[in-house]
Amino acid sequence: MSKVTVVGAGNVGATCANVLAFNEVADEIVMLDVKEGVSEGKAMDMNQTAQLLGFDSKIMGVTNDYAATANSDVVVITSGIPRKPGMTREELIGVNAGIVKQVAENILKHSPNAILVIISNPMDTMTYLTAKITGLPKERIIGMGGALDSSRFKYYLSQTLGVNANEVEGMVIGGHGDTTMIPVTRLATYKGIPVTELLTPEAVDKVAADTMVGGATLTGLLGTSAWYAPGAAGAYVVEAILHDQKKVIPCSILLEGEYGHEDLCIGVPVVLGRKGWEKIIDLKLTAEEKAKFDASAAAVHKTNNVLKESNII
Repeated sequence: MSKVTVVGAGNVGATCANVLAFNEVADEIVMLDVKEGVSEGKAMDMNQTAQLLGFDSKIMGVTNDYAATANSDVVVITSGIPRKPGMTREELIGVNAGIVKQVAENILKHSPNAILVIISNPMDTMTYLTAKITGLPKERIIGMGGALDSSRFKYYLSQTLGVNANEVEGMVIGGHGDTTMIPVTRLATYKGIPVTELLTPEAVDKVAADTMVGGATLTGLLGTSAWYAPGAAGAYVVEAILHDQKKVIPCSILLEGEYGHEDLCIGVPVVLGRKGWEKIIDLKLTAEEKAKFDASAAAVHKTNNVLKESNII
């Protein structure tokens, strides 16, 4: 029996749980939330689609009952307040750090062997916080951001090329922020053909720029953070882990010298499997890409410093 817990039954968490159930990623899915009735109601609503959609996963909703999450294989943490229009991910740090810290500590009391997938924003810093306060092996702490950013990158590429998004390959590394993410356009392909051979330099640059503000674009349109793609990206990461798929997915992980950086959680391509992340893929960055990565790392370090200055870690 496999079990996944999703902490936070808001839009992102509920979408993640729904995708996990629909794809039958785990036998049991628990949603936990602080607001009475929300996770219970959403779980009931989802369970009532089982016959309609043909899945067998069971979904349970609970309010602040961490005992119900016991023996989870993977735990997805989405807790925290969402971004409002004009708000940066970094501005969320004070509130969300306290929430994520409390959640991680409570989860590990009941599931000490769980792999933690972090979605809460600012995602790189919340992943770093989790690594520091839990003392877990670094392979078991994974920030989801790169999976989402890469999906958005492939969407914009497919739209510009006028092709099926499932036949486009591309990845985004660096920080999960509007100014810190790095769409690696040099390595993006359509059916094995570099997109740089299919699009003008101006079109490639526009795709990269649109990707970087992809989250902010949706926040402006929706009035709050997006949820379908973030929730699905979280479920995508969980499935790669739980089903030992060995997929290469950009994720925020703790670096210890790789890519020239240490004491930092930031997005790099990793192989995901049953033990968490199993291997870091070295992309052999160009000088220009390396400069962008170093600048992104510096920005994430600056955000992380807020944790230290506030005595959170």
